[in-house]
This record gives sequence, C-alpha cells and structure tokens, in this order.
Amino acid sequence: MQLRNKTALQKILEVIEETEVIIKDISTEEFLEKPLYKMAMTMSILRVGELVKNLTLDFRNEHNHVKWKAIAGFKDVIAHKYEIVDMNEVYDTVKKDFPELKLQIEKILADDK
Repeated sequence: MQLRNKTALQKILEVIEETEVIIKDISTEEFLEKPLYKMAMTMSILRVGELVKNLTLDFRNEHNHVKWKAIAGFKDVIAHKYEIVDMNEVYDTVKKDFPELKLQIEKILADDK
C-alpha cells in the first residue's frame, strides 16, 4: 500500500476515535441541543471526507466495498450547504457509519501487513 493511502487511513481512524470519545454517551436530543457537539461532529465529517479524497483512485477502486464516494459527497454537502444540513443525519453518521468505516479501515490495514 502506498504511504499516502496508509497515512490517510490512519488519520481517518484517529478522527473516528476522537469522535467516539466526544459523542460516546450523548443522546440524539442532547446532540441537537448543543451547538458545540454539532460543530465538532460536522468538522469530523469534513476531516474524514477530505482524507478520503486524498486516497488514490486506484486504492478506492481496489477497495470499492467501502462507500468512499458517499463519504466524500456528504463532506461536500456539509462544506457547501451547512445551514441546511440535517443534524440527525450528522448524528447518525458518526454514531452508525463511522464505526462501520472504522472496522473496514482496520481490516484493510491488517490485511496489508
């Protein structure tokens, strides 16, 4: 695996682990009430999406079981249409999709050894 891809994957894992710590015991209601949580989680999605865009096209095609395009697309929605983003979708992304992405990336990294 190219160093560029490995570094991006490791950084994605770091972001996901940071979000897990922040939002671990936060309910949907509490998340929606606190601007700080919303800002932190949208920033996490932005970071992950930007890192996904740094993966080479060959790498993304090789691992096409991961929803790279959807991840990058949601990042773009947040970046360009933040005021109309459904915060429930943000919450679901970090609570449901990030753990799945974490497992997929850990497997890719483990298989590379």
